[in-house]
Amino acid sequence: MKFFHSIRWRLQLWHGLLLVLVLVGFGLTAWQLQRATQLQRVDQDLERRVAVIVGAMRRGDATPDQPPQDRPPQDRPPQDQPPQDRPPQDRPPQDQPPQDRPPQDRPPQDRPRERQAPTTPAPLSTEVRLSARDESLFEGDSGSGFYYVAWRPEGREISRSASAPSEVPWPERRQEPAAARLRGSLREYARFMAAGECIIVGRDIRDEVAAIRRFGWILGTAGGLVFLLALGGGWVVSTRALRPLAEIGTAATKIAGGDLSQRIATDDTRSELGVLIRVLNDTFARLQASFARQAQFTADASHELRTPISVVLTQTQSALARERPAAEYRDSLAACQRAAQRMRRLTESLLMLARLDSGEATANHASGDLNRIASDAIDLMRPLAAQQNVSLDAELTPAPCTGNGEQLGQVVTNLVSNAIFYNRPGGSVRVRVSAESNVAVLTVTDTGQGIAPEDLPHIFERFYRADPARASAAGCGGLGLAITRAIVAAHSGTIEVASEPGQGSTFTVRLPLATADQAGPMASSS
Repeated sequence: MKFFHSIRWRLQLWHGLLLVLVLVGFGLTAWQLQRATQLQRVDQDLERRVAVIVGAMRRGDATPDQPPQDRPPQDRPPQDQPPQDRPPQDRPPQDQPPQDRPPQDRPPQDRPRERQAPTTPAPLSTEVRLSARDESLFEGDSGSGFYYVAWRPEGREISRSASAPSEVPWPERRQEPAAARLRGSLREYARFMAAGECIIVGRDIRDEVAAIRRFGWILGTAGGLVFLLALGGGWVVSTRALRPLAEIGTAATKIAGGDLSQRIATDDTRSELGVLIRVLNDTFARLQASFARQAQFTADASHELRTPISVVLTQTQSALARERPAAEYRDSLAACQRAAQRMRRLTESLLMLARLDSGEATANHASGDLNRIASDAIDLMRPLAAQQNVSLDAELTPAPCTGNGEQLGQVVTNLVSNAIFYNRPGGSVRVRVSAESNVAVLTVTDTGQGIAPEDLPHIFERFYRADPARASAAGCGGLGLAITRAIVAAHSGTIEVASEPGQGSTFTVRLPLATADQAGPMASSS
């Protein structure tokens, strides 16, 4: 069934089952306690009336026809002659020690106790004589109020109250002397005496049973209302809690269809789903930016490749159109060569970016000195600086770091070449390497034209040129700074730029210093 696959329905079923178990358990416990309390109250009333019947039977136990020896000690008459009036010859000698007196002359407390045979409890009276006050406890017609029935040990009925039912069966004798039983709507309390007599006191508890049933219906109704209210509240809460999941699914479906501008709207950003939505929105934004950069990169790469390809096609078509002198063929081939070299540089840059994006270019890291890498790159750039009439100065101090020497050398070369190309005639370029706060710092400062504030956020983008005309004249493809930033990021470093138009620019690269356990020579760019 479909609703079993729904998280909302599964949560509702699970919570509903737990709620039913809790409510049923609570209801049964409360009902049992109420029933036990009601029956205990009835049993206490019955037990008090049993005590009244027993007392009445004990009061009628002794009769005037009993012989004196069978009467209780308190009912026996006093002796005819007190001990002090007896003749002297009948009194025991006063000077004789108690231990030397014969047993019959010792005081009762000094006589040795004789072993007496166990006696059978005397039976109770064969009739029940209740006082007017006690009789009022059993008033009422048959089948209503309290009643009692008493039996002799042989099962013969002794007495019964007027309110007793016509048939009251003899109770089953158990180990305990008193026990309660429920017979239909009658609650009866039976007590067996030591001699075998049995007394039953009972009453109709129809009202108590009805009250217990009403209490059960109240518990059931209240439990049902609580169950329905809890299910309704749970449904509302689960619907509101799981609503972002539906919105996430809808947004993901639209994004999969190509609409990368979709975002998930939510007001609750502190819950678990709110955090997930915020992360997904950030992911969708980066995905959209990545697709946008990819589309722009593809368009820019196509544009950059189209120009040299057009040059090659134009030169070859002109050379093949008719017979030309050898000098014109040579000029055409030279133009094709320049276009091919430009395409080669562009394809190499694109290949480098692809490797950096995939992580392939981050291998072969070793420890080395950024000082030596910068020195080798500066030596390669000095002829270009001299050609552009730009002075190139260096302030290099040891700065051990870990990385790929060839790639780091390309970073220095790209920054220095840009500082030379975009400098003014007679300007200067200053390269500084130092170690500061556990990082190796490379700084390249020029006295060129600077970068406009609106161009600063975009100079590290691929194929972006702050001055397209000058960049094309210098043979730049707009990928140098993009490659530089990608290499620095692959080495867990950072690159920053500060520039002021007309005053020059400063590029700062920070790389982690090498630790003592990192060894191995770093490959150089030379």
